Amino acid sequence: MKVVISVDMEGVCGVASWVQVSPPEFGGLVSGTEYQAARERMTREAAAAAEGAIMGGATDVLINDSHDTMRNLIPELLPQQVRFTSGNDKPLSMVQGVQEDGVGALLFVGYHARAGSPLGPLAHTWNGFIRNVRIGGIDTGEYGINALLAGHYDVPVVFACGDDVAMAEISAELGEQVVTVAVKEGLSTYAAIHLHPAEAQKRIREGAEHAVRAAKNAKPYTTRWPAPCQMAFDHQARADACARIPDITRVDAVTVGWSSENAYHLFQTFRMLATVAGVRLNG
Repeated sequence: MKVVISVDMEGVCGVASWVQVSPPEFGGLVSGTEYQAARERMTREAAAAAEGAIMGGATDVLINDSHDTMRNLIPELLPQQVRFTSGNDKPLSMVQGVQEDGVGALLFVGYHARAGSPLGPLAHTWNGFIRNVRIGGIDTGEYGINALLAGHYDVPVVFACGDDVAMAEISAELGEQVVTVAVKEGLSTYAAIHLHPAEAQKRIREGAEHAVRAAKNAKPYTTRWPAPCQMAFDHQARADACARIPDITRVDAVTVGWSSENAYHLFQTFRMLATVAGVRLNG
């Protein structure tokens, strides 16, 4: 069985600040030292999930770098038998690889809570200005969007690790079939109590093994199609820009809506709107 691991950074053990997850080449409030340490822990958590998946019966593991520029992984720290993706111009973005023949499970590593989640360290959805995403009447985050897109290819989510708030949200939306491992307890948006990285990696390895062993009984995540979808932003100017797109309707001052026939259409529409909404707010 093939397995895909989608690895983000905000939910990684030891991370609680944007400084830690921001690639330094973009300038601003960044630290090369902090970022390097966080990307190493990100890579080691992905490696632990891969090792667990292999112990659980996976014959092919693809690790998909899913954070920011999507070129954060340190290849030399990954198990030799895995493949990995690098670069952010990918058709399926955070779940690139689920479309391959033979993929039987998707694992989330380093995942965070959705935008607006109290106590969720670095909680957000996709970028800093999306306030909420609602699909079929359910408020969701990156985990829900990615799970639906994987489900479009009949691939179930079986494992997730990250902060405790995100793990609770994932369990509530995706169900008990997802083995969850909390590597930190959120205290606020910018604070958390963390496991030791070695302990976090141990628990991830064990959880991934258990999840992949049980993957044959897992069901892909879906909703009732066509599904009503909404995106809310932090400013009305973003909704102004999105509302000019055909088939996009204005719901209120900061929210737009549309209907999607399937998860692929949903994801590509979401991605387009996230780009269009990135307008200057100072005129």
